Amino acid sequence: MKRTHATMSNHHHISNTQQDPNPQFADPNNDPNPNPQSHPRRPRGFAATNTITTAAAAGTGTTTNKSRKEREKEKERTKLRERHRRAITSRMLAGLRQHGNYQLPVRADMNDVLAALARQAGWIVESDGTTFRQSPNNTTNNMVMSVESPVSGSSLRNCSTRASVDCQPSVPRINENLSPASFDSIVVTESDTKVDKFTSTSPMNSAECLEAGQFMQELHCGEHGSSFSDTQYVPVFVMLSSGVINNFCQLMDPDGVKEELQQLKSLKINGVVVNCWWGIVESWVPQKYEWSGYRELFKIIRDSKMKLQVVMAFHENGGSDTGGMFISLPQWVLEIGKDNQDIFFTDRQGRRNTECLSWGIDKERVLRGRTAIEVYFDVMRSFRTEFDDLFTDGIISAVEIGLGASGELKYPSFSERMGWRYPGIGEFQCYDKYSLQNLRKAATSRGHSFWAKGPDNAGYYNSKPHETGFFCERGDYDSYYGRFFLHWYRQVLIDHADNVLSLATLAFEGMQIVVKIPAIYWWYRTSSHAAELTAGYYNPTNQDGYSPVFEVLKKHSVTVKFVNSGLQVPAADDALADPEGLNWQILNSAWDKEINVAGQNAFPCYDREGLMRLVETAKPRNDPDRRRFSFFTFQQPSPLVQSAICFPELEYFIKCMHGEINYVDS
Repeated sequence: MKRTHATMSNHHHISNTQQDPNPQFADPNNDPNPNPQSHPRRPRGFAATNTITTAAAAGTGTTTNKSRKEREKEKERTKLRERHRRAITSRMLAGLRQHGNYQLPVRADMNDVLAALARQAGWIVESDGTTFRQSPNNTTNNMVMSVESPVSGSSLRNCSTRASVDCQPSVPRINENLSPASFDSIVVTESDTKVDKFTSTSPMNSAECLEAGQFMQELHCGEHGSSFSDTQYVPVFVMLSSGVINNFCQLMDPDGVKEELQQLKSLKINGVVVNCWWGIVESWVPQKYEWSGYRELFKIIRDSKMKLQVVMAFHENGGSDTGGMFISLPQWVLEIGKDNQDIFFTDRQGRRNTECLSWGIDKERVLRGRTAIEVYFDVMRSFRTEFDDLFTDGIISAVEIGLGASGELKYPSFSERMGWRYPGIGEFQCYDKYSLQNLRKAATSRGHSFWAKGPDNAGYYNSKPHETGFFCERGDYDSYYGRFFLHWYRQVLIDHADNVLSLATLAFEGMQIVVKIPAIYWWYRTSSHAAELTAGYYNPTNQDGYSPVFEVLKKHSVTVKFVNSGLQVPAADDALADPEGLNWQILNSAWDKEINVAGQNAFPCYDREGLMRLVETAKPRNDPDRRRFSFFTFQQPSPLVQSAICFPELEYFIKCMHGEINYVDS
């Protein structure tokens, strides 16, 4: 009864209010209730939130659970719609690039498409969007359509041509604090890429549509052939065998070296590259350097009137180019390592890799009172002082700084002595005590001290990504911890390069400094890029792992030497390799930052087809900016005197690099 009476009272109150045309200004003298009670207001803001929360808490939890599930489902539907929309855009842009020869940016939008159409129609579109019709005299100079390599409709059936790329792969930089689920609309999985009809199988084909094969052009063209005559001039240097200097710093075969240099000079080689091994020049006693063998070798090179590039090699070598001679780290360093094995890189099983020193001791005084950085600087300074005359006379044109395993800026994660075989993903190399101390400090500063450890589910040297919990599709590499660890792992690599190059530019002031970047192309068509991650390049499909590294290299004005495989991997490759996609990313990322790029072949000798792929990479003819390598280093299998099979191919390769010959299919 009380509830009924209250309801009737409220109904009566509402009716009176509706009859009053302006109750806010009613006459108080006519008010039958001289002390009216204030009308209850509808709660707003936080009050409304508290009211709703209280009401929800009073009821059952079924409604809350249902609404939460509905929200999650709606999020998933939104992600699917966004991915579908991006996939459609991806295919549209791929079709314009591939079949219409439109030079669209990597992250093109509709503005870029409109600008391309306007330019094709003869209009001028400036960078700020200003558009106006150009004069008839300049029509042919401002067309966007490429005219360097015209391809008719009929020739497309006989010659597969891919458009060149005019900018860097602007892979989105993702905040590592984002939730792993937030990457779903960006990462394109392996199953997604198989659906795209017009895109390649490279993981660089994210939802923003990047055809990884655009950078390379097919060399065998039935109707037109390929011509490198009148193209840009790329200097070619040949790397001399490391076995010419023995472990006692003596020149092994002076007459053989002279004969080899004469043959190279007849091929119009621009110069040679010589490795200066730390394990030879400072082998027995700290800070006592022996350069006699190199002095004799450099004199022969100087008399041959050839340019010289030197490599400061701070790693060991036992490769085929040493003639069976093993070159280790200095003996006094190995003696220290017997008592303190943590000066070497260490894998998860605790096995030490003596190929080079751990980056964890870059600033630790564990080398007879010196840090690793100081040891490297003392070697470089001694070399600069010893051969000052060659620097002054311009004989030495560049100095390459070894920054890791094989002289490349990478962790030794693919060590064959540890049992690694291609295409294994490798292992993280951060388990020496100095690196773990660094990791513990980083985890503590982040507020998660339990993150101070390496991944325990990253597999072994010869594992495949899908066999591990860390590198598999949607694996832990993309979790909060995974992103923290990989960011730290890459930052150690960047800091090492920064520290060494700071002193290298001081020791070789005014010289061209070169840094070698590896070609880790296997598992490139997976989401995680596992092999690149273990080598120190945080380059999954939702990250650009090379741009942060190149920022540091640009800071020191170095030339990036990219180790090019020159391989053409079939689409059905079990290792999901993509050398061309990797070439595209690295070269355009470096060129976009205005860094000089050089090249070096990864394998000693090629057939003509492989060599022509190297030429095409060194100076892509369809590049609208006409970018090219600043030089190319050819790595030979053995002294050319003993390799007559490769000699004619090398001659042909050099002429193509110099722009002196046409290449036509035989």
